[in-house]
Amino acid sequence: MSNLLTSITWFTLPALLIAIAGLPVSATRADDNLHEQLSVSEKFTGDLPEMRKRKRIRALVTYSKTDFFFNQGGAKGIQVEFLREYEKFLNKGVKRAEDKIHITFLPVTFNELLPALQQGKGDLAAAFLTITPQREKEVAFTSGGKLKVSELVVTNKAVKPLEKIEDLAGKTVYVLDQSSYVEHLRQLNETFRQKKLAPIKIEQADPHLLSEDILELVNSGVVDITVVDDYKARLWGQVLPDIRVHENLKLAEGNSIGWATRKGNEQLRRSLDAFSLKARKGTLLGNMLFKRYYRDTRWIDNPLSKDELRKQQAFVALFRKYGERYDFDYLVLMAQAYQESGLDHSKKSHRGAVGVMQLLPSTAADPNVNIRNIKNLENNIHAGAKYLAFIRDRYFSDAAINTENRLALSWAAYNAGPARVQKMRNKAEKMGLDPDIWFSNVELAAGKMTGRETVQYVANIYKYYVAYKLASQVTDNKAIVSSKAR
Repeated sequence: MSNLLTSITWFTLPALLIAIAGLPVSATRADDNLHEQLSVSEKFTGDLPEMRKRKRIRALVTYSKTDFFFNQGGAKGIQVEFLREYEKFLNKGVKRAEDKIHITFLPVTFNELLPALQQGKGDLAAAFLTITPQREKEVAFTSGGKLKVSELVVTNKAVKPLEKIEDLAGKTVYVLDQSSYVEHLRQLNETFRQKKLAPIKIEQADPHLLSEDILELVNSGVVDITVVDDYKARLWGQVLPDIRVHENLKLAEGNSIGWATRKGNEQLRRSLDAFSLKARKGTLLGNMLFKRYYRDTRWIDNPLSKDELRKQQAFVALFRKYGERYDFDYLVLMAQAYQESGLDHSKKSHRGAVGVMQLLPSTAADPNVNIRNIKNLENNIHAGAKYLAFIRDRYFSDAAINTENRLALSWAAYNAGPARVQKMRNKAEKMGLDPDIWFSNVELAAGKMTGRETVQYVANIYKYYVAYKLASQVTDNKAIVSSKAR
């Protein structure tokens, strides 16, 4: 690891991006509970003096492995560290605890960051956002243009090497939903049009996926090409063995990045600029991220490797059969089975769960499932699908829960148990979150209650499901092209 860290000397960032590696990451803190007093639907657009009177600043964050997550009851992540340093900056010289201002965290999906900020649902978008002309029309940024990044093309190593940016013509590029990458790819397509080159097919990722998720999909071979900020590409390039970072292929160069505030909140923006100037310089962002947030992280497996695809062929017909019987996309069941066992039917857990669906024999024998001999592959898949359907229909059938969240909550209950997930939903409601929405809502309560296991379980299955869907689309497209050729 030391050689790895020493090699990351590419990007010393001043201001907000400097690393504060020596700072302790606090565990559960009293002010974490302030999040439970806030309603996500609350709207407020006042400036810093009014925030001081309220004694809180609401930071909009994205829930991810590195930016923001709950672990052992406390909020963690690089944005959390910077926000807590800013909180110290704001409270410098304030003696009485009751007079101090607190920063609370309101997680949203990436594409909700700026809309939620503008609507007054948060006071600060705490993410390293690229400053674009379009975004500057909507919000104000705090970095003052000091923090510069470029957007690099990243491919799977199996993809034919790209020599120049024009080699992207006619290719499919899969990027973060509603990101600056989309805007810049559209600009590049206009250039290609003038040069009479084939346009890039721009695919925006599922809104629940972040750049790091997309890079994992590129590493696994599910996605061929993406675009990310240079510091992310280089960091992940040290961890993910099967991605190629194209330093010579810059979609955009010298972009400024920073946190965002509402236009008109000038005192908050000036305070953040003052904080960024006082932030300690000289430590590499890469060192902190590796030491604190990338070590011991479980990376996505590749459900679409040749070996895995061969394994899947033995199961596809059964997943289709019981998917149809219990009203599931068969890829939903296959993704869950891959998370549970890697599609290894011989697997047995220390608790006695068996087979591809990792069911306890007692669960399968319960009257609500009533499937015997789950060492048999078909019975195991049947029992897993029936149990998941039972959970969905018994506990999450309320019309207020949409299909996506009914599925995510059912996966969580399959992992943690329906009673515990109900407690998570109750806690989410007390936190001012929506108990009928898993992502960025109930999953936060789950993180505080049980750590990362159930959160990561659902996230992994969702990514595998996205991977399978992407692969099936490619297969379908190839079949269409083949039939037309005939």
